[in-house]
Amino acid sequence: MEAVRNYQNLKQKAVDLRRNGYSYGEIAKFIKTPKSTLSLWLKGMELTVEQRQRLYTKQTFALNQGPQSQKNRRKREVDAIIIKAGSEINLPILLDSYRFFGVALYWAEGSKTQMFKMTNSDPNLILFWVKWLNKILNIPAKQLKARLNIYPQQNERKIIKFWSDLTGIPVNNFGKSYVKPISSNYKKNNLYYGTIRIDVPKSTDLRHRLYGWLKVIMKDIAPEVEKTERKWHRLAEVTKPINMIKINNLKRR
Repeated sequence: MEAVRNYQNLKQKAVDLRRNGYSYGEIAKFIKTPKSTLSLWLKGMELTVEQRQRLYTKQTFALNQGPQSQKNRRKREVDAIIIKAGSEINLPILLDSYRFFGVALYWAEGSKTQMFKMTNSDPNLILFWVKWLNKILNIPAKQLKARLNIYPQQNERKIIKFWSDLTGIPVNNFGKSYVKPISSNYKKNNLYYGTIRIDVPKSTDLRHRLYGWLKVIMKDIAPEVEKTERKWHRLAEVTKPINMIKINNLKRR
């Protein structure tokens, strides 16, 4: 009889909790009963609209914020990938590897004409570049020139000090900043430190030297590129578009 009484008491507790809008998972924790048993006891019991809304909101929050959420799981996966990748790099980095890293960086982000200059907004990239110039080309930060590209709402003086503090380029070496004109377009993601351009004075020959290094690195693929470009040479024969605005202005004169 005692076992029957305990069984009935558990079932009644389960029914009462369900009537109050609790989920099967919550009830199972309260009365230590498997969900499979609860599904038999509570079959046919319906929740009110408000109770269903409560459970839906709670489940959504748990999926987004709980320790087993997809976002958190993905973060742990990414962290593990980064840690594993870090173990694949042997330190210290060999000088040639360091040299070619800078060459590839300039190939992707540096100026392809005129002076030897690099423009970017990433403090990590900029500091690496300044240190690379010093280590590989023996050009200290005090010899570099810099210019900012910022927005009207930003504090030019403080941003210059930020970049000077980071790179070691003297404040006096910063030229006049380019301040973007006020636009009706709203930009959500401001570049908090603006964009900085690093110039190496009297450096055209250095740019050619760097491309000399790059040519050696690319020598194995150069014949294939040249062969393909010769095959498709007509792509370079496209007529340049006519500047109708310029023509109309000339007609008005």
